[in-house]
Amino acid sequence: MSIRSNIKKILFISFWCILGAGMLVLLIAAMRVKKEKDCVGYNIDISSPTEQLFIDKKDIEEQLTAGGVESIKGKAIKDFDLKKLEDKLEKNVWISDAELFFDNNQVLQVKIKERNPVARIFTISGNSFYIDSATVRLPLSEKFSARLPVFTGFPSDKERLSKKEKELLKQVKTISQYILSDEFWMAQVAQVDITPSGTFEIIPTLGHQVIEFGDGSDCEKKFNRLLLFYKQVISETGFQAYERIKVQYAGQVVGVRQAAAISRFDSLQAIKNVEKMIAMAQTEQERMLNMDSLQMATMQHRSDNQGAPAPLVMPDSVTEKPNTTVPVKQIREKRSKQ
Repeated sequence: MSIRSNIKKILFISFWCILGAGMLVLLIAAMRVKKEKDCVGYNIDISSPTEQLFIDKKDIEEQLTAGGVESIKGKAIKDFDLKKLEDKLEKNVWISDAELFFDNNQVLQVKIKERNPVARIFTISGNSFYIDSATVRLPLSEKFSARLPVFTGFPSDKERLSKKEKELLKQVKTISQYILSDEFWMAQVAQVDITPSGTFEIIPTLGHQVIEFGDGSDCEKKFNRLLLFYKQVISETGFQAYERIKVQYAGQVVGVRQAAAISRFDSLQAIKNVEKMIAMAQTEQERMLNMDSLQMATMQHRSDNQGAPAPLVMPDSVTEKPNTTVPVKQIREKRSKQ
């Protein structure tokens, strides 16, 4: 019984070895036959997170054909160096990834992933560029001007940045991505200035005050504090009541008043403007939910009270505290229930 069983095992293993070898031979033969055939054409597919494309099929065609000098259609498949072509395409700064392969119909498939800009930056010398989510510097496009948060005052035009400048770019990316995620802040933030010390100041669309944001940490909490200040204070006093609003301190907002009094009309107009912008943001979010069928989180603005540098002890309600020179208003946010 044992001899017969061993023979069966040997025959079983031999069968599958022969079958596997046969399939490998057929596969190699098929690949060899495929390489002997000519390319019948090509198909270019460009994917981008947004509807705007900063490169188009014509740009890809020019790179593949060396500006029309080389022909793709009719060329033997074996003469294509696909890896070399992929590397050539990826030298284009707008292309994050390129994948080339031939399908069973001898059509060259060209799959391109485009970089997605998240911020537009102006340097202190006036030059401008985009950055993507990997903080790769991207040139301006002649085809489109992206609707992105604008940052001014970046200290360097050099391709090689210092460690401090690289960290600053990461903070720019973090702030910009948060603004992009919220239609209200996209409407309210006109630009973000980078100070010589490497902190950020927001210039709003409505109002003439400067919003001191600090560094790029705790973005969500800082914007939540600012929104709370808009709802509880600005809606009562008007946008022109404050010269500066400081949100860089955890758990509090400090508002430095203008010296001049603010009219009642300005206060009422401010209320309408804030309500209008919040309604626009909510409408946009509802539209995105209907289009994408995604369970997106409802806009909830939360913040905590940790790590405040020398926090002032204030009650939860909004109060005024006089100043010997310019009156200052400080508020403490209500703790969010986790």
